[in-house]
Amino acid sequence: MTTTLLPTEPDVGTAKPRIGDRVFEGISRSAGITILVALAAVFVFLLIEGWPGLSQQASVYGPRATNFFNYVGPLLFGTVLASVIALIIAVPLAWGIALVISHYAPRSVATPVAYVVDLLAAVPSVVFGLWGITVLAPRLVPVYDWLATHASWLPFFEGPASATGRTILTAGIVLAIMILPIISAISREVFAQTPRLHEEAALALGATRWEMIRMAVFPYARSGMVSAVMLGLGRALGETMAVAMVLSAGGGVSLNLISSSNPASIASNIATSYKENTPAKLSVLIATGLALFLLTFLVNFAARWVVSRNERRMSR
Repeated sequence: MTTTLLPTEPDVGTAKPRIGDRVFEGISRSAGITILVALAAVFVFLLIEGWPGLSQQASVYGPRATNFFNYVGPLLFGTVLASVIALIIAVPLAWGIALVISHYAPRSVATPVAYVVDLLAAVPSVVFGLWGITVLAPRLVPVYDWLATHASWLPFFEGPASATGRTILTAGIVLAIMILPIISAISREVFAQTPRLHEEAALALGATRWEMIRMAVFPYARSGMVSAVMLGLGRALGETMAVAMVLSAGGGVSLNLISSSNPASIASNIATSYKENTPAKLSVLIATGLALFLLTFLVNFAARWVVSRNERRMSR
């Protein structure tokens, strides 16, 4: 009696990875490790070089501060305030532009508009600063005078209005224009990746275009929208030249957005104070850079936590 041996199927699970996959995996892992090493090296440098700046003599910090925390506090406040103003202005505009390009405008119009918006990201910050100080600031002076006259009951516009227009509000507007293409480009790509079946199902059930976007596009793109805003915030927190050129910093902490008594940002303070390059002053400036590094890290960490939390909730 003879038995017939059937051909066995190849074991797919034991297939060896291709050489190209191994090379790509190695390059990707090396790139990730390199980024982590670079970040760690920057943190170590700032910590070592900036540590003496935490305990300098009171005369090093200037007339308005007697220790490092009194020195860096107003700078952190100015950095966050200018960035928040930029986000308040830029985020609705960026999301609106992204929706128009991805869901409303015809392709013949959407493509050129997308190119123009993306080109804003290629403009150097010095150009934005020159435009802000020579064009935008003088034209905002009448607006600030009107706000100081008719809206002075609000602490943001209590005046007196700046005669030059170089205020924290002007700096926030310039920052908003600078971060607009970043938020818009990322949001546009996320909106365009919404499954077509979800959109068609919402429209088939009788939803309007806006209801379809609100019920199908926004829930799917929420994590990407948060990531886009956080990337824009990171750009606003670290911007140097545009803020240094536009802002007429007077020091201190103030919520008045239209006066000349503006708090400076950390990056602009480093740029304007670096010419006072004594060892003690330099260590103080590096210490403020360390504070900005930690602030940016915390913002990005919070953003990743929000995104991961939303992804876990959507996967349930």
